[in-house]
Amino acid sequence: MWGVFLDLLNCLCRLCSSSSNSLEMERNEPTHLEDQDSGASSSWSSPLAGDYEGGTKKTEGNDYEVFLSFRGRDTRKGFTDYLYTSLVDARIHVFRDDNELRVGEEIGPELLRSITQSKISIPIISKDYASSKWCLRELAHILKCKRNRGQIVLPIFYKVEPSKMRHLTGRLRDAVNAQQKNMDEMMEWEEALKEVSSLKGLESEKIDNGHEGTLVKIVVRKVMSELKGLFLLNVPKQLVGIDDHVEHIMSYIDANFSDTNMIGIYGMGGIGKTTLAKVLYNKLCNHYESRSFVANIRETCHDESIICLQKQLIYDIIGKSLDVSNADQGISVIKSRFKSKKILVLLDDMDDITHLNALAGDHNWFKAGSIVIITTRNKGILDEARVDHMYPLNELPLDKSLILFSRHAFRKDSPPSDDEDISRDVVLTTGGLPLALKIIGSFLYGKTKKVWKDTLKKLKKVPEKRVQDTLRVSYEALDYREKQIFLDIACFFIGSSKQNPTYMWDACGFFPGKGIEVLSLMSLIKIDEEGDLMMHDQLRDLGREIVYLENQGNLKIVADYGLLRKMKM
Repeated sequence: MWGVFLDLLNCLCRLCSSSSNSLEMERNEPTHLEDQDSGASSSWSSPLAGDYEGGTKKTEGNDYEVFLSFRGRDTRKGFTDYLYTSLVDARIHVFRDDNELRVGEEIGPELLRSITQSKISIPIISKDYASSKWCLRELAHILKCKRNRGQIVLPIFYKVEPSKMRHLTGRLRDAVNAQQKNMDEMMEWEEALKEVSSLKGLESEKIDNGHEGTLVKIVVRKVMSELKGLFLLNVPKQLVGIDDHVEHIMSYIDANFSDTNMIGIYGMGGIGKTTLAKVLYNKLCNHYESRSFVANIRETCHDESIICLQKQLIYDIIGKSLDVSNADQGISVIKSRFKSKKILVLLDDMDDITHLNALAGDHNWFKAGSIVIITTRNKGILDEARVDHMYPLNELPLDKSLILFSRHAFRKDSPPSDDEDISRDVVLTTGGLPLALKIIGSFLYGKTKKVWKDTLKKLKKVPEKRVQDTLRVSYEALDYREKQIFLDIACFFIGSSKQNPTYMWDACGFFPGKGIEVLSLMSLIKIDEEGDLMMHDQLRDLGREIVYLENQGNLKIVADYGLLRKMKM
């Protein structure tokens, strides 16, 4: 089987390589023309607008987070440029129209689409804003999106009073009249100016005596607050007892975020360290413009070097890639470039003190108020790093274990009265391990009484705290084809697109569509937002150990297995 698998795998890799070379990547930029206000788009691809795995992937199309509408000759090189740069530095995907020339009578469909697809529009109303038919058309469409799509509109009145927008007289009236002979369109513009003046916006002259730096900071904070959901890490919905943990850890943190804190969360595999850390990160992220989630450090450093994680961290915090050729150079860059930034960093699954030292070796690398959250199975790493606060995560007590189990086994907080006794017996065999409760509960969902009883018998034979044996109960319930898919993922395809091995499984007659669905429903794998195959590290270790034990008599397979573990798929 494994010899055939290796041959198929090599063929698959060659096919993937050939396909990727034949594709031509191109990015479609808006190419509309305008008058003297703005033009071809300038954009930055935020990880939050597309995938967020700690690193970055470019977004496709023009799905922006913020659209800036402005009068070019008033603010392009001053306030608008300052605001745009600050939003980009805060990892926000911004549309800013920058062409000097725009001709013709109609706004291009690309520009309208950019406005429509943006989550927030910021019209910067300056003294000559109303003298541009393009600005007025943008404003009318922005307000239409507000009414029809619930788009957030945050107007900035730049050195003008909102009241002057409500009653068009003198110069403003002449400016509007000069732009259009079509009475209907002119009335639409007037209504747009009146409407925007009634919105709760920001007046530049009333913010810190006209200091634009303060105004920009306020705008960035407001935008980040509105977009908070885009910055949140994905956490399970069926959380039990997590709030108490978060509240306890938050008590360590200065309410004013004036001290730099390193917080370590430690415990056994499958206990919920990463989930707790993500919830804590989500609670804190609104206070930070610079943040990074560095996931699966132990696994990543097994396949690659720490340098790739240093590059990811640097990119996440400063917003651009820097060439780092060795770990020492990466440390120098982090120390020099992060010192002025208040950051939030989550370092997940740390198992080597040298890796921690390469990413966050000392408090003085970061600006006061920074927070570094570390999850690890090894408390000794936290001791050696002298983190400020260490938080042990232990097994769930019986009552909370029963709630968590019931949410997966029955899709509610408690078992039916007829199933209460057997549910309690099953929960007792898991030792309060959240991962085991989730997996066993998901497996038993919808199963017959006989399956429940047989499962309980198997679980009672498993020694307490033998996590892999507990998880193996779900593996044994799979049919042959599903087992092969599970083992293949555990050994080769974690982090790969589910499409990559599908052709191979199909050729082997494993029915991958059904198999992947079963594995996903039983919580043995996850499919992330990008369609990549993900697996908890305890399940990964279980699968690899099964392969090793089943092939001990075949020295070649064992050798191949040792080699393949080091391969980056």
